Amino acid sequence: MLSRRNGILFIEDVSTIYLAQRFGTPIYVTSKRQLEKNVLAYKDAFPNSEILYAVKANNNLAIMKIISKQGFGADVFSAGELYMALLAGFSRDKILFNGNSKSEEEIEMGILAKVKFSVDSTDELRTINEIAGNFGEEIEIAFRVNPEIDPKTHPKIATGLRESKFGIPMEDAVRAYELALSLENVKPVGLHFHIGSQILETSPFVEAMEKLEKLFFELEKIGVKFDFIDIGGGLGIDYEGKGAPTPRDLANAVIPVFEKIKSNLSSKPKLWLEPGRSIVGNSTILLTRVNAVKKGYKNFVAVDAGFNILIRPVMYGAYHRVLVADKEGEDEIYTIVGPICESGDIIAKDRKLPKTEKGDIIAILDTGAYGFVMSSQYNGRPRCAEILVNGEKAVVIREKESFGDLIAKQRIPEWI
Repeated sequence: MLSRRNGILFIEDVSTIYLAQRFGTPIYVTSKRQLEKNVLAYKDAFPNSEILYAVKANNNLAIMKIISKQGFGADVFSAGELYMALLAGFSRDKILFNGNSKSEEEIEMGILAKVKFSVDSTDELRTINEIAGNFGEEIEIAFRVNPEIDPKTHPKIATGLRESKFGIPMEDAVRAYELALSLENVKPVGLHFHIGSQILETSPFVEAMEKLEKLFFELEKIGVKFDFIDIGGGLGIDYEGKGAPTPRDLANAVIPVFEKIKSNLSSKPKLWLEPGRSIVGNSTILLTRVNAVKKGYKNFVAVDAGFNILIRPVMYGAYHRVLVADKEGEDEIYTIVGPICESGDIIAKDRKLPKTEKGDIIAILDTGAYGFVMSSQYNGRPRCAEILVNGEKAVVIREKESFGDLIAKQRIPEWI
């Protein structure tokens, strides 16, 4: 995806310097070639499984359209994500409505769209049953069960721990499914778990499946017929250049365990999974321009992208590699900071870079997941544009916001 040509950084066949000049900075730039490569890696590794793209990772419609055209389903976490998934062409019979706190309005939208639900509580189950009954619908559901597994990732993105807000505790799962079987307007057809994000080992996935194995058999005994078992997503990517498991590595680890479990079940469920980061993460870079270089306690490089554009380093202490677009080498150590009025607005600490100067373009790598989708207008800064590169082509897939977008939904009462 990235290469150097005469010292200039290219994404596919387009110069990053050209992109910065043509579209301005900051900008997110996505490689269609890399995105499709990631999608095909999952299709090749899991040919007999249902792959649901986790929309929360990146909800740009063009990117989602590329993914949906490969036959993927969608894991959505809100009515807005459901709306966008349908617009992007994901088949509604391959959409799972996830989430721990769905409103009645969101549940109604999901029911009318005829998608499946991952149910997070018995309160939610009863609400789905009641609303489905009002529309004369029977809704297929799975419960999200918390397997109490440590995925060995950042605590803020570990979702399978016992103290996590997500899922039904394992010891309550049988009672929850018994309740579902007793209700008229819901039909339990699956079981769902999701243990975390940016997981760099395959063993936690295997551990979770093995821990839940006995539960599958108990649920069949009370009358649950499984159409699917959803092992969630969370496979990590190589942010630091140290390596990361591939979709093939994950398949080699989990498919034998799944087939063993399946062979002992009377129902023959399909394996579902929900990758997000590992599909879009390394497909995208963020280009940002140096506004100033200041020598103080550290060598500070002040750029035009802050945590309003990329919040991961501030929120998680996340590491992103950085490159200067038209320079190579390791001349000095710099700390790259944004323009936001917060001391914590630091993108990259203590990085060895070539001599960096005002006007240079810096590329922040692996920003396709939880990048633009988590951006904001903080400090009155309009959100930036998104660009899709395909060979020598570069097109806008999200326009840069204007100052008018900052106030578009605001109203001043006439009595002020």
